[in-house]
Amino acid sequence: MFLHVIKMRFPCCFLCSHSFSMGLIVRIATLLLAIVVLLVSESEVWGDSTSRPNILFILADDLGWKDVGYHGSEIETPHIDELARDGVVLNQHYVTPVCSSTRAALLSGRYPSRFGCVGPTNRWVFPPGTVTLASALSTQGYDTCITGKWHLGSLPQWGPLKFGFQRSYGCLAGGIDQYLHLYKKGPFVRTWHRDDKLFDEAGHSTDLFAQQAIRWIETKRDRPFFIYVPFTAVHIPLQESDEWLSRYEGTIKEKSRRYFAACATHMDDVIGKILSAVDRTGHRDDTLVIFTSDNGGQRHWRARRRYPGEYFDCPVLADNGPLRGWKTEVYEGGVRVPTVVSWPGRLKPVTVQQPVNMVDWMPTLCALAGYVADTDPKWDGQDIWPHLTGKATQAEARSFYWKTSDQTAVRHGDWKMIVPLRKERRAVELFDLASDPYEQQDLSAGYPEKVEQLGELLVQFQELDNSEIIPFAPKVK
Repeated sequence: MFLHVIKMRFPCCFLCSHSFSMGLIVRIATLLLAIVVLLVSESEVWGDSTSRPNILFILADDLGWKDVGYHGSEIETPHIDELARDGVVLNQHYVTPVCSSTRAALLSGRYPSRFGCVGPTNRWVFPPGTVTLASALSTQGYDTCITGKWHLGSLPQWGPLKFGFQRSYGCLAGGIDQYLHLYKKGPFVRTWHRDDKLFDEAGHSTDLFAQQAIRWIETKRDRPFFIYVPFTAVHIPLQESDEWLSRYEGTIKEKSRRYFAACATHMDDVIGKILSAVDRTGHRDDTLVIFTSDNGGQRHWRARRRYPGEYFDCPVLADNGPLRGWKTEVYEGGVRVPTVVSWPGRLKPVTVQQPVNMVDWMPTLCALAGYVADTDPKWDGQDIWPHLTGKATQAEARSFYWKTSDQTAVRHGDWKMIVPLRKERRAVELFDLASDPYEQQDLSAGYPEKVEQLGELLVQFQELDNSEIIPFAPKVK
């Protein structure tokens, strides 16, 4: 075929055998074949050979397993459901059971306990100079932006601009009053910022995060972008207008659950507006969209005047059913969250059963962007792109690790072991998630050899904890 093409393109050369030998023809054909192979291999990675994807990473806060429509919820989430219908649903996507640690896992590709982060924290998590997902993508020519909740250092001098983001906006600390934009009483109460500088602004935080994201997406640029949108929804305090509450009048009687549902639908609505901005600017076909939650849903909340303002008790919040457990716990309900990945034309609609982890996103996205670390990044995650594209033909027996101030857990294959860290807690628990996905039957007594095996694996994970902890404690002024 290649010889035929060359004859057609260079007919005169075949009239003069002395000027165009058969050997030269073969060499040209070989070169063309090598070029085709290179282009095909690159297209399998990028989707085409000329561009890298824009990346839109959306993170909900405290969203439960059954708090999305595509999982059968009474809560309306049409835009998230559309992403699920047309994209890749990750049925076993794991995070940590609390906010700060999951954010650290996403941005470092490492278990957060490597940085001494085992729960919500306002301290500076990453040591200076840490290569984050944002800084790695920046080296590959990406514009980087965060609009939403940071919670990896709650003072301006510890903000996102220190760790690879070129633009930052939102709250530096954790859950906030949605209108006052204030955090819990204390040194971090004032937290609303733009580019790591505190300022005051009116409006509901869910709307403001989305508006900033839309403005940034609509900015004309000739570079790919990475925008990270970590909402404070559906974290308490819950404050929603009649526009959203009215959707559940008469259908959800319990007040706090009704407010929770309104908050989730409000978030879904602005996610739809962000996606519309991606469509409107012509970026949808070259934008990879990821939606997930930072941990499982919170069960209830008692208003104890820790936040400025007036709030109400919330005896009913999220719904993690049928999974066991809640936010702060390492049972499935605390660490397994609804997750969808969308890239039209590049990723086919499918449900992936392969277990994956938040630490996998940095290796995966860095590979898509062409980033190669100068030194060993010490990632705990791995590139999961073959599972998203269907290139991986077999499931892997992955090993995962969790640590909180109360519990630690390890999973290998379908076996999961939970170990209490406080004496008042009950003994070690062992579950076979293949036959018991809802963790109802503790098998530790009947499988002592499996407990021993997972215990050895747990020790291996623990040996690397605190390996990247900041060697000093920054003072809060």
